[in-house]
Amino acid sequence: MFVSSVALYLLVRKSALIKNPSQYNNLAMFLIPLFVFIPIGLTMHQNFIISLNQLLVIIIAAIFFSYLGNMFSLISIEYAPNPGYSLVISKSYVVFTTLIAVLFFHSELTLRKAIAILLIVLFSALIMLSQKVVKKRTSKRWLSMAMGAFFCWGFLSITSKYLFSQGVDITVYLTYLVFIVSMLILLEMKIKKVSLISFTKKPFLFLLIGIFSTAFNFFMMEAIKAAPNIGYVNAINASSIAAVTIFAILLLKDEYSIKKLVGVLGVTAGLLILLT
Repeated sequence: MFVSSVALYLLVRKSALIKNPSQYNNLAMFLIPLFVFIPIGLTMHQNFIISLNQLLVIIIAAIFFSYLGNMFSLISIEYAPNPGYSLVISKSYVVFTTLIAVLFFHSELTLRKAIAILLIVLFSALIMLSQKVVKKRTSKRWLSMAMGAFFCWGFLSITSKYLFSQGVDITVYLTYLVFIVSMLILLEMKIKKVSLISFTKKPFLFLLIGIFSTAFNFFMMEAIKAAPNIGYVNAINASSIAAVTIFAILLLKDEYSIKKLVGVLGVTAGLLILLT
């Protein structure tokens, strides 16, 4: 999950730098995995027939937690005085899911791992807040949108854990999830009149985004299913920002600063504590 997250984020950053519409990136992240999960499920003879209750939970997760969570985050980043402010809030959902997992799933939480999670969150904030403030049109909407993303992504993890505890297979779950979100993205593109023509002209970049999105989602869900606390998984996911920062500096010529370096070292320390 960590490795595929870093690769996915760097590819999306590259796509954004060449001015591709965000809908193209979103479509690649959800539509392409659909053509991977269905064959895998059929090959492994998975049962795609689920109960009505499970289907309703997946529909809610897809619409309100996955699709809207992503939309809230993008809006918040656009209107925040600094994109780092938005990311700090939305990425802090790791603390929320850690505590919820203890309360509702009776998951473990040791003092050592709690300290590790706090280190990852705090030093990730240092990385994100070290970005330069760009003068732009701001709005108070960014805070409410960031909080929306915070709860959406948190509840997506919790819902996934619940469905796995009910016996829903990961491949089946992801097939339904990415299908619903893909349809919503296509509907959004139609409403906003975003053409699909340019999307098909850069197949290699979007194919790579789709491949790493497939890997990221599959490994993340496997980790959520197996982890003693889903907060640990979310913390490792959040810590990938440290690796992204280093590679973005080396490959995409991103801004370098001492604060970023300190943040990377702090996140790395937190990750090592969490994993040992």
